[in-house]
Amino acid sequence: YVTLEPCNHQGKQPPCTDAILSAGIIRVVMAMADPNAEASGGVARLRGAGVTVEGEVGEEAARALNAAFCHLHSDSDRPFVAVKLAVSMDGCIADAEGGSQWLSGDGAREWVHQLRAGFDAIGVGAHTAVFDSARLTVRGSLEPRVLPRRIVFDRNGTFPAEHAMLHDGQPAPVVVAMAPTVSAEQRAALISAGARVLIAESLTDALVALRSDGITSVLIEGGGRLAGAMFVEGLIDRVYQIQCPIWLGDGFPAWHGLGTPAIDSAARWRQIRSEVLSADGDTLMVLER
Repeated sequence: YVTLEPCNHQGKQPPCTDAILSAGIIRVVMAMADPNAEASGGVARLRGAGVTVEGEVGEEAARALNAAFCHLHSDSDRPFVAVKLAVSMDGCIADAEGGSQWLSGDGAREWVHQLRAGFDAIGVGAHTAVFDSARLTVRGSLEPRVLPRRIVFDRNGTFPAEHAMLHDGQPAPVVVAMAPTVSAEQRAALISAGARVLIAESLTDALVALRSDGITSVLIEGGGRLAGAMFVEGLIDRVYQIQCPIWLGDGFPAWHGLGTPAIDSAARWRQIRSEVLSADGDTLMVLER
């Protein structure tokens, strides 16, 4: 039983079809065909050798599980983009003073580190990076196979070269995406501090450049302006929203700048998963367009 069609090509490993045939397996049940044209053809190979193959069993769930992989082999020129936000019951990510640590409890924060480990990069807006002293690292018992790169979206050049992220001794690289209007002095200071500076006219351009640099999936962790801008520009593929049982009144909105859509024209996404993450009552909602 496999979530993805057994591959039929030689990559870093030999073809899965060879292993199946060598083992004498006579029946394969798979959830979805391989969207990678180079690796596909496993079903035909197995059936041609007399193996019974049943397909499209639990396909919708498999596509949700393999969403980033499916996106990689689509016609998109940007990475798979997911947004993770911990949000109060009244839609805030921080209180009126900007404090956001911690809306969610220990269980939810542990889960977030597991989520981070599955992405090529973790991104944040410059304001949030500074205010929260963000490190964007994977902590806890789980060690990612490849450390996610750390991305700061800093259109106006407010991310300082003195930020702890650039001096914490972590091996995960830091990339700062900036507009071409940011001064050469600011860019040079960041480069001297060890960052890679990426010049982009827009969020779309920044994401396309990240994809060209080998980043196929990005987890955006705030703030509200960055999440809202990506939503408005249609750049988000999935949302992980952790609903926390707390009210913050006139705090910072989780999704900023969405305008004033009417109910009958507002974007309505579909929920693909819901889960209580801890005894604190923090509840995860996973949404896709």
